[in-house]
This record gives sequence, C-alpha cells and structure tokens, in this order.
Amino acid sequence: MPNLKIYIAGHKGMVGSGLVRALKKKSEVEIITQERKELDLINQADVHNFFKKQKIDQVYLAAAKVGGIQANNDYPAEFIYENLMIQNNIIHSAFKSGVKKLLFLGSSCIYPKNADQPMKENALLTGLLESTNEPYAIAKIAGIKLCESYNRQFGKTQGIDYRSVMPTNLYGPGDNYDSEKGHVIPSLIYRFHKAKIQNLPNVIIWGTGKPKREFLFVDDMVDASIHIMNVEKEIYEKYTKPMCSHINVGSGFELTIKELSEMIKKVVGYKGQIKLDTSKLDGSPRKFINSNILNLIGVKPRVNLEEGLIKTYKNFLKVKCKF
Repeated sequence: MPNLKIYIAGHKGMVGSGLVRALKKKSEVEIITQERKELDLINQADVHNFFKKQKIDQVYLAAAKVGGIQANNDYPAEFIYENLMIQNNIIHSAFKSGVKKLLFLGSSCIYPKNADQPMKENALLTGLLESTNEPYAIAKIAGIKLCESYNRQFGKTQGIDYRSVMPTNLYGPGDNYDSEKGHVIPSLIYRFHKAKIQNLPNVIIWGTGKPKREFLFVDDMVDASIHIMNVEKEIYEKYTKPMCSHINVGSGFELTIKELSEMIKKVVGYKGQIKLDTSKLDGSPRKFINSNILNLIGVKPRVNLEEGLIKTYKNFLKVKCKF
C-alpha cells in the first residue's frame, strides 16, 4: 500500500514543526514540506503548480502570519492580506488537485469581543470583534467559511472533507521569543530571563494584568489536530453543522495575565518585581473557549500549564538570542 502523502504548510512554525515530529513517527506517511524560498504561498500560480506536481493526499494548513497585540496593531494590512492569500491559494489549489482531506488551523480570536464565556463554536459572527486583531480574525473566519463552502458545494459530488480547528492561545517549543512582537508567553519568558541575567529590578507587563487567558501546550494541539483530521466523518458531522463546522481546541483552564506573569517569574527564577504598564493595550477582557465538542470526540489535553512553561523555558534556553 503506497504511503499517505501529507503536506504540512507552515512546517517551520510552532504547530507545523510539532505536526512534522508527530507524523514522522507513522511508518505509512510521507511528509511533504517546502521552504519559503522554494514556495511562496502568497503566489497563486506557484501554489497551484506545487499541488499539481505533488499529488498530495492530506493537507494541514498551519501556515499563517502571526503575532501578538502589538504586531497586529502595527501591521493590520499585512495580517489580513497575507493570511487571506495563503488560505485561498492552499485551499483552492488543494481542491483543484484532488485533495480530499484538509485541516485548517484558525484562532480563538474569531469570536466576538463580548461573546458569552466560555465561547462556544456557535458564537461565531454574533458580534463585533476585538479591534486590535480584527484583520487577522476576519482572515481566519474567511478560512473557516472557505472550507465550509467547498464542503457544501463539492462534498457529495467530489468527496472532499475539509475541517477546521480553532485553538486557544498556544505556546511551547518552536515559538517566537520576541519581546515586542511575539505572543504573551514567549514574550514574558524573554523579558523575565533578560531581567534575571542582567539583574534588572523589575519586569514591565503590558496592560492592567486583569484580562484572563487560556493557554494550550503545542503538543496537545498537535494531538488534537491529528485526531480531528482522522476521526470518522460520521462522528465529526454528529457534533458539527455544515455552516458551523469548526471545533474549539482549548485546555479548559484560564488565569489572569498577572497570574501568568507570576508563574513565569517562578519558572525562570527571577527575583525582582513585576510592574504593570497600564498605558498599554489590554486586548479582550477574557478569551475562554468551550471545548466540550473536542472532549466528546475523545480529546483532552495532557500537559498542564506549569509543566508546559518549564518545557518551554528549557527550549528557550537552547535557542535564545544574546542580550
């Protein structure tokens, strides 16, 4: 029996690299990846030709332009344009080349700023988005709807099955440890480590520290993605609808940014003080997703936050920039 050819778009990213590690353990799988210099995902013709040549069976669409609050606020045009182009090119080229199975990775920022918490899948498109990451969120919503639209129009006639997962805030090995443009956990690890090495008296945390966030270790996201990609169609369709087909992937645990900062301070071993810069943006007051459907189809996270932070800090120590 020939190997299953699986293309992982975004294989250098945190989730993409985790998918590569996990899927390489399966003997019947052939992993297809492309460096950015080899394949520009924003170029429609290049992506179409790539799919036409490769004869791919499955696609994990983990490629995206990502960043924290500051990056989203500074580069809104790039976030909406690049993400729309990447998604459109990959999903359409996959369909045109006969790919039957595809998993699109989105983000919990798709939900309205003031959605009821924890946010269920059917909260999508029921209110206004958080302004700081609206362009990125709209791109991700478009990705969900693109998958749904191809399923609705061609699912029965051509047998395609394109699914979507919406992860909560992810962290872990392979993240971007940038103090300014990275996500909250890697940015805080960078700042606390730098303060520890340089014996700085305090670490400044953006915002009031009051917003609550949920975090999921990357390996748990990888496990959930592979499970959802391969779960029987009957089970997937039992818990989803044709126009609400995405599944939340969360940890089921939330804490404030201030509490998170205290945890990272402890893991890093920093002895100074934490100071809050209330002139900086807070973002959404709370982002807690309902993962009941995920649990019902047999997926639960295995790595708790403290354990995950320890693993992430060890990874940071291997790859950290010089100060």
